[in-house]
Amino acid sequence: MWSLTGWQSDEPVLIVDDRVTGASDEVLAAGVTLGMLRREAEALAPFATVMPRDQGDETRRFEPVLQTVEDLVPRAEVVAPGLVFVPVAGAERFYGGEEALAHRFAVEMGRAAEGVRGGEPLVGVADGPFAARWAAAMAKVGEPRIVTDTIGFLAGLDLSTLREAMGGEEMIETFRWLGIGTLGDLARLPRDALATRFGDPGLLAHRLASGEDRPLDPRDIPADLVVRMEFEDPLETLDSVDFAARVLAERLTGSLRRRGVAPHTVAITVGSAGGEDRQRVWRSADPFTERALADRVWWQLRAWVESTGVPGGITSLTIEPADLSGEGRQLGLFSDETTLIETERALARVQTLVGPDGVLQGWPQGGRMPGERVSWSRWGETPDLPERDPAAPWPGATPTPHPALVPPDLRPIQVEWDDGMPSRIRLGSRWEPVLTWSGPWRLSGRWWAGEDDADRYQIVTSVGAFLCVVKPEGVFLAGVYD
Repeated sequence: MWSLTGWQSDEPVLIVDDRVTGASDEVLAAGVTLGMLRREAEALAPFATVMPRDQGDETRRFEPVLQTVEDLVPRAEVVAPGLVFVPVAGAERFYGGEEALAHRFAVEMGRAAEGVRGGEPLVGVADGPFAARWAAAMAKVGEPRIVTDTIGFLAGLDLSTLREAMGGEEMIETFRWLGIGTLGDLARLPRDALATRFGDPGLLAHRLASGEDRPLDPRDIPADLVVRMEFEDPLETLDSVDFAARVLAERLTGSLRRRGVAPHTVAITVGSAGGEDRQRVWRSADPFTERALADRVWWQLRAWVESTGVPGGITSLTIEPADLSGEGRQLGLFSDETTLIETERALARVQTLVGPDGVLQGWPQGGRMPGERVSWSRWGETPDLPERDPAAPWPGATPTPHPALVPPDLRPIQVEWDDGMPSRIRLGSRWEPVLTWSGPWRLSGRWWAGEDDADRYQIVTSVGAFLCVVKPEGVFLAGVYD
């Protein structure tokens, strides 16, 4: 596992997507932790320079460390840039035991990281990838964490350690509401009860809490599921490599989808014009989607091309699936998991570009005006409780239908009246006759706060319908109907 301590920069740095993925020493000293919500981290370290996460660049910087790992044990499985699983059952005997091997890893990986901006190695040894991942997270630089009692170790971990496997906080919050605080508490619950209440996610949580990682699927991999492309003209540019990676990933996932399976592990192999083949294994807790697989192939090829180069260019690309699963996720009748993942990734990328306050999600709350009936929170974060109860009766609320577009503040607009009835409304540089209208609906202001009463009108023209508010100081646009 990789820690962003030791970041070589003149300024404190905070690396984020929707959560903290890395931080410099000054930021960590301020109380920021990996996995913390971005909003909380920014509040603790407002002095830090916030940088969006670039997993492609992280893969490139992690490549020298991976090469060192594979020199020691050649069966490494990459989960993400900075996190790699290594089976040590056979290697420990060669190196003189688990402790000796773990220290060897720490020393060699530390040497590989010298001069590389981005971190220091953390090493953990335990029975199973999940326990090993958290053993590494709790280790110290240069001091590997060797877990001899995996069940006891897991029992003391907080439920937040399940966040990555569960894909969020919803189930964890439900467990906490039920009085469950640790994995040990969760493991003591009847598994069949969790399966009945939470389905497959509940089974997964209980298996991890009990020290049982996802079982490997023993089925054989048919030869026709391995996809391969050969290139007459070796690929040397990143654009051509990116295109090839996505085409091949689409071909593989398409053939697997027709069989109703998806891989948890893939081996990516490239051949070079110089005769040197390279292979890297990537692993995922969830079955790979097409986009997730294409991203990992692209990250890996980019790391090979930009770090040490591929002599003579890439002449072939092979993706071999392994650890096939037919379970996947249980979807609702109208669910589209691929679309959901694509949407979440797009929103996360936009959020890193425009900042956490640039992508918001709305939640219903009480109010009488359309703009008051929505509370806003940062996308991807748990919303605060609404200021006004949406279930309250709210007498005097604007009648339906509700406007499709509501400006953040009331905007002045010109309306002409004929015997107390609206006759024309000015839209831009022209006046539009009013075809029909409804109202007024009286809106009583908070007299104790100095607010005046107002009337609301729904006005329809040949180019659109509008919600207007008439106050003593003028007429204001409050919404536009679709």
